Amino acid sequence: MKFAAKKLASLALTMLIVTAMTFLAFSLISGDPASTMLGTNAAPEQVEALRDELGLNKPVHQRYFEWIKGFFTGDLGNSYKYRNQSVTSLIAPRLGVTLELSALSFVLIILISLPLGVIAAGAKSRFYSVFRSALNRLCMAVPSFFIGLLVTWIFGITLKWFSHGAFVPWSVSPAASLLYLFYPAVCIAVPRIAMTVNMLSSTVEAELKKDYARTVRSRGAGSSRLLFVHILKNSLTPIVTFLGQTAAEIIAASVVIEQVFVVPGLGRFLVSSISYRDYPVVEAIVVLLALWVVLASTAADLINFGVDPRLRRGAKG
Repeated sequence: MKFAAKKLASLALTMLIVTAMTFLAFSLISGDPASTMLGTNAAPEQVEALRDELGLNKPVHQRYFEWIKGFFTGDLGNSYKYRNQSVTSLIAPRLGVTLELSALSFVLIILISLPLGVIAAGAKSRFYSVFRSALNRLCMAVPSFFIGLLVTWIFGITLKWFSHGAFVPWSVSPAASLLYLFYPAVCIAVPRIAMTVNMLSSTVEAELKKDYARTVRSRGAGSSRLLFVHILKNSLTPIVTFLGQTAAEIIAASVVIEQVFVVPGLGRFLVSSISYRDYPVVEAIVVLLALWVVLASTAADLINFGVDPRLRRGAKG
């Protein structure tokens, strides 16, 4: 319990620092949202009146505490661009799309990389080892957005397996939504599958050289049982840590890949909001993305603490 409490306290402190830095950064950025909203021909009186309406003339610390309070009450204010719409109502549906894409990408990474990594570590063929290493480096070197362009050209334009830009919301058809998001999810997953397979195979190979692995093998355990029951269990800590980092990276990758596949998620909305200086929307999205990263890291630490008795002994000591 003490370990979990420390991690949650660290999460809260990190998010407090992130919110303060985010709010301060956008408060110091040059450019007046009121002038942007009214245009260059607006009279100074109109600009000043709008600044009062938006609360921009209040002290920075007062605006920050009101903004933080809004996160706990669900009131993040109104968008500068969409005057009559709240930030919460604008972000909520787009957040759902981004989380759907991220979750699908993460599932693909786990389902593909874990068995491949264990099998790769147990393979003894030199040709296979060289081929796997070359393929892994190629997949890691190619960025997700370039893979997205190739996937769009091959499967969207040439084979017409999906209609580019014709995203279907989950509320309309869950199956159609997942089918469309499958292609950007693959683009996000491919480089990370390669990294996970590379990390996992190295970890498993190191475990295979330890004394307990030779003992299990001498007792007649087959290769599959040795790899998937004993070795994989003892490799969980670095695997979970790496997957936690991967889950944090996925959300950043989705911001880019949403542009390629015209997915109406947080990424596309963030870019358009930055260009319009819609600071309430931008601040909320930045904090949500940071929260995802911190939650992924914290979850990985808590899972490791639960599955690795060595960490529990160290915490007690």
